[in-house]
Amino acid sequence: MLEGEGRGTTSAAGGSGRLWAVSDLHIGYAENRALVEKMRPESDDDWLLVAGDVAETVEDVRWALKTLADRFHRVVWAPGNHELWTHPKDAVTLRGVARYQHLVEMCRDLGVTTPEDPYPVWRGAGGPAVVAPLFLLYDYSFLPAGCATKDEGLTYAHGTGVVCNDEFLLHPDPHPSREDWCRARVAETERRLAALPADLPTILVNHYPLDRHPTEVLWYPEFAMWCGTRLTADWHRRFRVDTMVYGHLHIPRTTWHEGVRFEEVSVGYPREWRKRPQPPGRLRRILPREDDAR
Repeated sequence: MLEGEGRGTTSAAGGSGRLWAVSDLHIGYAENRALVEKMRPESDDDWLLVAGDVAETVEDVRWALKTLADRFHRVVWAPGNHELWTHPKDAVTLRGVARYQHLVEMCRDLGVTTPEDPYPVWRGAGGPAVVAPLFLLYDYSFLPAGCATKDEGLTYAHGTGVVCNDEFLLHPDPHPSREDWCRARVAETERRLAALPADLPTILVNHYPLDRHPTEVLWYPEFAMWCGTRLTADWHRRFRVDTMVYGHLHIPRTTWHEGVRFEEVSVGYPREWRKRPQPPGRLRRILPREDDAR
């Protein structure tokens, strides 16, 4: 089963374990690779959600996910933009959908759950809850203030010098554009989520936040164009979301939006995490919740 083919849910016991999350491992940096080497579960029943940007090359992505899958009871992966880059340093030159499908098949060989597989149900502490890894991309609808179209937004971004490398390395083939690929992914994912059991809450795992509010603290607001889509702005309400897990922004924190927890779980680049007081590479606990304070 490849793009858009996974259906339904699969039941899985969580035992006495915990549900953890991390993203933006960026193991192309030796310091970040060392952090992954140290990551361990607390019990044999622990799961780990990986919300994208593991690395830029398939070889590095495979190493990181295999390392984690060998330790955790289950690893659930949602792709980031960096995995989808056709990077000049990567021996795998596939582009667009073909690259994504290649990554999905690699994950299946490793026993890692992908957005194309039936969504697993966490039945450990804090559950039950459907864990849904998503692949949605972005459609340039998070426009800078004063801009009404994608072209206006990109012109403004180029003027400031803040332009995502996706413009040069993330190819949408065979879709005409990244926003067309995004809309196709949103439509298929929305259909799958709508078919989930109505009596179960969900943990949605996506590289980008499903709502724009987390981007309001960006130092460079124009970068929000590469951070999601307005098409998912009500999903946290529609699909009974307990926690929306995301990365990409490299601003690890918890926010609450309309009563729903949004958890940014990035490791980020060494130059970023060295400045933080907390130890780098800390996994974030999703269930049971560490702090239910709003």
